[in-house]
Amino acid sequence: MYVELDRTDDRLADYTSLTDVRLRKTLEADRGLYMAESTNVIMRAVQAGHRPRSFLTARKWLDSLTPWIIESCGSPDGGETPVYVADEDVLESITGFHMHRGALAAMHRPALADPTELVKDSRLIAIVEDVVDHTNIGAIFRSCAALGVDAVLVTPSCADPLYRRSVRVSMGTIFQVPWTRLSRWPGSITDLKERGWQVAAMALSEDSVSLPEFCAALAEDSKVALLFGTEGDGLTRRAISESSVTVRIPMAGGVDSLNVAAASAVAAYAVSQALSR
Repeated sequence: MYVELDRTDDRLADYTSLTDVRLRKTLEADRGLYMAESTNVIMRAVQAGHRPRSFLTARKWLDSLTPWIIESCGSPDGGETPVYVADEDVLESITGFHMHRGALAAMHRPALADPTELVKDSRLIAIVEDVVDHTNIGAIFRSCAALGVDAVLVTPSCADPLYRRSVRVSMGTIFQVPWTRLSRWPGSITDLKERGWQVAAMALSEDSVSLPEFCAALAEDSKVALLFGTEGDGLTRRAISESSVTVRIPMAGGVDSLNVAAASAVAAYAVSQALSR
Protein backbone atom coordinates (compact mmCIF):
# COMPACT_ATOMS: atom_id res chain seq x y z
CA MET A 1 0.00 0.00 0.00
CA TYR A 2 1.30 3.45 -0.91
CA VAL A 3 1.61 5.79 2.06
CA GLU A 4 2.26 9.52 1.71
CA LEU A 5 4.32 10.73 4.65
CA ASP A 6 5.46 13.73 6.53
CA ARG A 7 8.49 13.87 8.82
CA THR A 8 6.42 13.42 12.01
CA ASP A 9 4.95 10.05 11.02
CA ASP A 10 5.78 7.52 13.76
CA ARG A 11 5.60 4.60 11.31
CA LEU A 12 9.10 5.50 10.14
CA ALA A 13 10.93 4.24 13.22
CA ASP A 14 12.87 1.66 11.17
CA TYR A 15 14.41 4.45 9.09
CA THR A 16 15.47 7.00 11.70
CA SER A 17 19.05 7.64 12.86
CA LEU A 18 20.60 5.70 9.98
CA THR A 19 23.93 7.51 10.38
CA ASP A 20 24.29 6.52 14.06
CA VAL A 21 26.18 3.22 13.89
CA ARG A 22 25.96 2.40 17.60
CA LEU A 23 22.24 3.08 17.76
CA ARG A 24 21.51 1.17 14.58
CA LYS A 25 23.33 -1.93 15.85
CA THR A 26 20.91 -2.10 18.76
CA LEU A 27 17.80 -1.10 16.83
CA GLU A 28 18.36 -3.48 13.95
CA ALA A 29 19.24 -6.42 16.19
CA ASP A 30 16.24 -5.82 18.46
CA ARG A 31 13.82 -5.47 15.55
CA GLY A 32 15.30 -8.29 13.46
CA LEU A 33 15.88 -6.09 10.43
CA TYR A 34 18.53 -4.62 8.19
CA MET A 35 18.48 -1.77 5.69
CA ALA A 36 18.88 -2.22 1.93
CA GLU A 37 19.94 1.03 0.24
CA SER A 38 19.40 1.71 -3.49
CA THR A 39 17.23 -0.04 -6.02
CA ASN A 40 20.10 -2.30 -7.12
CA VAL A 41 20.75 -3.53 -3.57
CA ILE A 42 17.02 -4.03 -2.95
CA MET A 43 16.90 -6.03 -6.20
CA ARG A 44 19.71 -8.32 -5.03
CA ALA A 45 18.11 -8.78 -1.62
CA VAL A 46 14.78 -9.70 -3.17
CA GLN A 47 16.46 -12.06 -5.65
CA ALA A 48 18.14 -13.76 -2.67
CA GLY A 49 14.70 -14.41 -1.18
CA HIS A 50 14.82 -11.82 1.60
CA ARG A 51 11.47 -10.36 2.67
CA PRO A 52 10.79 -6.62 3.00
CA ARG A 53 9.09 -5.05 6.02
CA SER A 54 8.53 -1.79 4.13
CA PHE A 55 9.93 0.47 1.41
CA LEU A 56 10.86 4.15 1.57
CA THR A 57 11.41 6.12 -1.64
CA ALA A 58 11.20 9.46 -3.36
CA ARG A 59 8.49 9.75 -6.00
CA LYS A 60 10.95 10.00 -8.88
CA TRP A 61 12.49 6.60 -8.02
CA LEU A 62 9.21 4.76 -7.59
CA ASP A 63 9.04 3.44 -11.17
CA SER A 64 12.47 1.79 -10.97
CA LEU A 65 11.63 0.27 -7.58
CA THR A 66 8.20 -1.05 -8.60
CA PRO A 67 9.39 -4.29 -10.32
CA TRP A 68 11.03 -5.37 -7.04
CA ILE A 69 7.99 -4.40 -5.01
CA ILE A 70 5.98 -6.66 -7.32
CA GLU A 71 8.58 -9.44 -7.15
CA SER A 72 8.63 -9.47 -3.35
CA CYS A 73 5.04 -8.53 -2.53
CA GLY A 74 3.00 -9.58 -5.56
CA SER A 75 1.52 -6.13 -6.05
CA PRO A 76 2.87 -2.83 -7.43
CA ASP A 77 1.66 -1.00 -4.32
CA GLY A 78 3.19 -3.56 -1.95
CA GLY A 79 -0.11 -5.11 -0.86
CA GLU A 80 0.16 -5.48 2.92
CA THR A 81 3.77 -4.21 2.86
CA PRO A 82 3.89 -0.41 3.23
CA VAL A 83 5.54 1.61 0.44
CA TYR A 84 6.31 4.99 2.00
CA VAL A 85 6.62 7.85 -0.50
CA ALA A 86 7.82 11.35 0.34
CA ASP A 87 9.69 14.35 -1.03
CA GLU A 88 13.49 14.14 -0.92
CA ASP A 89 13.85 16.80 1.75
CA VAL A 90 11.46 14.84 3.99
CA LEU A 91 13.45 11.64 3.37
CA GLU A 92 16.68 13.40 4.30
CA SER A 93 15.18 14.71 7.53
CA ILE A 94 14.05 11.18 8.43
CA THR A 95 17.21 9.24 7.56
CA GLY A 96 19.86 11.87 8.28
CA PHE A 97 21.46 11.78 4.83
CA HIS A 98 20.68 12.66 1.22
CA MET A 99 19.16 9.63 -0.50
CA HIS A 100 20.77 10.12 -3.89
CA ARG A 101 20.41 6.37 -4.56
CA GLY A 102 16.67 6.77 -4.50
CA ALA A 103 15.24 4.09 -2.24
CA LEU A 104 15.53 2.20 1.02
CA ALA A 105 13.90 -0.97 2.22
CA ALA A 106 13.67 -2.31 5.75
CA MET A 107 14.24 -6.03 5.28
CA HIS A 108 13.55 -8.93 7.63
CA ARG A 109 16.92 -10.25 8.82
CA PRO A 110 17.21 -13.94 7.82
CA ALA A 111 18.10 -16.57 10.40
CA LEU A 112 21.80 -17.45 10.49
CA ALA A 113 22.79 -20.82 9.10
CA ASP A 114 24.70 -23.47 11.03
CA PRO A 115 28.39 -23.07 10.06
CA THR A 116 28.98 -26.80 9.55
CA GLU A 117 25.97 -27.11 7.24
CA LEU A 118 26.87 -23.93 5.39
CA VAL A 119 30.34 -25.10 4.33
CA LYS A 120 29.79 -28.83 3.95
CA ASP A 121 29.91 -28.75 0.13
CA SER A 122 32.52 -25.98 -0.15
CA ARG A 123 36.18 -26.10 -1.16
CA LEU A 124 37.23 -22.51 -0.50
CA ILE A 125 35.90 -20.37 2.32
CA ALA A 126 36.97 -17.16 4.03
CA ILE A 127 36.95 -16.52 7.78
CA VAL A 128 36.96 -12.89 8.92
CA GLU A 129 38.22 -12.33 12.46
CA ASP A 130 37.07 -9.18 14.27
CA VAL A 131 37.15 -6.80 11.28
CA VAL A 132 35.31 -3.70 12.53
CA ASP A 133 35.23 -1.44 9.49
CA HIS A 134 32.02 -1.88 7.51
CA THR A 135 33.70 -0.70 4.31
CA ASN A 136 36.26 -3.49 4.61
CA ILE A 137 33.52 -6.05 5.28
CA GLY A 138 31.67 -5.00 2.14
CA ALA A 139 34.85 -5.04 0.05
CA ILE A 140 35.80 -8.50 1.34
CA PHE A 141 32.41 -9.90 0.36
CA ARG A 142 32.65 -8.33 -3.07
CA SER A 143 36.06 -9.95 -3.61
CA CYS A 144 34.77 -13.30 -2.36
CA ALA A 145 31.80 -13.17 -4.72
CA ALA A 146 33.99 -12.28 -7.68
CA LEU A 147 36.86 -14.67 -7.02
CA GLY A 148 35.31 -18.03 -6.30
CA VAL A 149 34.94 -18.14 -2.51
CA ASP A 150 32.08 -20.50 -1.63
CA ALA A 151 31.16 -19.10 1.79
CA VAL A 152 32.22 -16.60 4.45
CA LEU A 153 32.32 -17.12 8.21
CA VAL A 154 32.59 -14.13 10.54
CA THR A 155 33.68 -14.26 14.18
CA PRO A 156 31.48 -13.18 17.11
CA SER A 157 33.08 -9.70 17.34
CA CYS A 158 33.18 -9.02 13.60
CA ALA A 159 31.17 -6.10 12.18
CA ASP A 160 27.72 -6.83 10.78
CA PRO A 161 27.81 -7.79 7.07
CA LEU A 162 24.18 -6.63 6.80
CA TYR A 163 24.88 -3.13 8.09
CA ARG A 164 23.83 -0.57 5.45
CA ARG A 165 27.36 0.55 4.54
CA SER A 166 28.67 -3.01 4.27
CA VAL A 167 25.85 -3.97 1.94
CA ARG A 168 26.31 -0.85 -0.18
CA VAL A 169 30.10 -1.26 -0.54
CA SER A 170 29.62 -4.91 -1.45
CA MET A 171 27.28 -3.79 -4.29
CA GLY A 172 24.77 -6.30 -2.92
CA THR A 173 27.13 -9.27 -3.28
CA ILE A 174 26.61 -9.98 0.42
CA PHE A 175 23.38 -11.59 -0.79
CA GLN A 176 25.27 -13.81 -3.26
CA VAL A 177 27.85 -15.36 -0.96
CA PRO A 178 26.50 -17.70 1.75
CA TRP A 179 27.67 -16.53 5.17
CA THR A 180 27.06 -16.99 8.86
CA ARG A 181 28.48 -16.00 12.21
CA LEU A 182 30.58 -18.38 14.30
CA SER A 183 29.56 -18.78 17.95
CA ARG A 184 32.84 -20.35 19.11
CA TRP A 185 36.14 -18.60 18.45
CA PRO A 186 38.86 -19.60 17.95
CA GLY A 187 37.54 -23.06 18.84
CA SER A 188 35.86 -23.22 15.44
CA ILE A 189 39.32 -23.51 13.83
CA THR A 190 39.77 -26.91 15.47
CA ASP A 191 36.30 -27.96 14.27
CA LEU A 192 37.23 -27.08 10.69
CA LYS A 193 40.57 -28.88 10.83
CA GLU A 194 38.87 -32.01 12.15
CA ARG A 195 36.62 -31.91 9.08
CA GLY A 196 39.57 -31.83 6.71
CA TRP A 197 40.03 -28.09 6.18
CA GLN A 198 43.43 -26.46 5.82
CA VAL A 199 43.06 -23.24 7.77
CA ALA A 200 45.51 -20.73 6.30
CA ALA A 201 46.16 -17.76 8.58
CA MET A 202 47.09 -14.76 6.43
CA ALA A 203 49.76 -13.13 8.56
CA LEU A 204 53.40 -12.16 8.80
CA SER A 205 55.45 -14.56 10.91
CA GLU A 206 58.88 -16.13 10.84
CA ASP A 207 57.50 -19.57 9.98
CA SER A 208 55.07 -18.39 7.29
CA VAL A 209 55.12 -19.76 3.75
CA SER A 210 54.59 -17.58 0.72
CA LEU A 211 51.21 -17.62 -1.00
CA PRO A 212 52.71 -19.13 -4.22
CA GLU A 213 54.36 -21.91 -2.16
CA PHE A 214 51.11 -22.64 -0.37
CA CYS A 215 49.14 -22.79 -3.61
CA ALA A 216 51.71 -25.05 -5.29
CA ALA A 217 51.43 -27.58 -2.47
CA LEU A 218 47.63 -27.87 -2.56
CA ALA A 219 46.28 -31.30 -3.46
CA GLU A 220 43.49 -31.94 -5.92
CA ASP A 221 41.01 -32.57 -3.09
CA SER A 222 42.19 -29.81 -0.73
CA LYS A 223 39.68 -27.70 1.18
CA VAL A 224 41.02 -24.29 2.19
CA ALA A 225 39.80 -21.79 4.76
CA LEU A 226 41.52 -18.42 4.35
CA LEU A 227 41.67 -16.58 7.68
CA PHE A 228 41.88 -12.77 7.68
CA GLY A 229 42.43 -10.53 10.71
CA THR A 230 41.29 -7.16 11.87
CA GLU A 231 42.59 -3.80 10.71
CA GLY A 232 45.88 -2.73 12.28
CA ASP A 233 46.61 -5.64 14.62
CA GLY A 234 45.80 -8.42 12.19
CA LEU A 235 45.00 -11.92 13.41
CA THR A 236 45.12 -12.77 17.11
CA ARG A 237 48.03 -14.92 18.25
CA ARG A 238 45.72 -17.72 19.28
CA ALA A 239 44.02 -17.80 15.89
CA ILE A 240 47.42 -18.04 14.20
CA SER A 241 48.62 -20.79 16.54
CA GLU A 242 45.44 -22.83 16.04
CA SER A 243 45.64 -22.62 12.23
CA SER A 244 47.10 -25.27 9.96
CA VAL A 245 49.61 -22.93 8.33
CA THR A 246 50.56 -19.25 8.24
CA VAL A 247 50.68 -17.71 4.76
CA ARG A 248 52.12 -14.41 3.63
CA ILE A 249 51.66 -12.45 0.42
CA PRO A 250 55.08 -11.59 -1.05
CA MET A 251 55.62 -7.82 -1.10
CA ALA A 252 57.81 -5.41 -3.01
CA GLY A 253 58.77 -1.78 -2.60
CA GLY A 254 59.32 -1.97 1.13
CA VAL A 255 55.61 -2.55 1.83
CA ASP A 256 55.01 -5.10 4.58
CA SER A 257 51.27 -5.69 4.28
CA LEU A 258 48.04 -4.92 2.45
CA ASN A 259 44.68 -3.66 3.63
CA VAL A 260 42.61 -6.67 4.69
CA ALA A 261 40.15 -6.21 1.82
CA ALA A 262 42.98 -6.10 -0.74
CA ALA A 263 44.67 -9.11 0.88
CA SER A 264 41.43 -11.08 0.69
CA ALA A 265 41.22 -10.45 -3.06
CA VAL A 266 44.83 -11.49 -3.72
CA ALA A 267 44.61 -14.65 -1.61
CA ALA A 268 41.17 -15.68 -2.89
CA TYR A 269 42.25 -15.35 -6.51
CA ALA A 270 45.48 -17.29 -6.02
CA VAL A 271 43.91 -20.15 -4.09
CA SER A 272 40.82 -20.44 -6.31
CA GLN A 273 43.06 -20.71 -9.34
CA ALA A 274 45.17 -23.37 -7.64
CA LEU A 275 42.11 -25.42 -6.64
CA SER A 276 40.76 -25.33 -10.18
CA ARG A 277 43.93 -26.75 -11.75
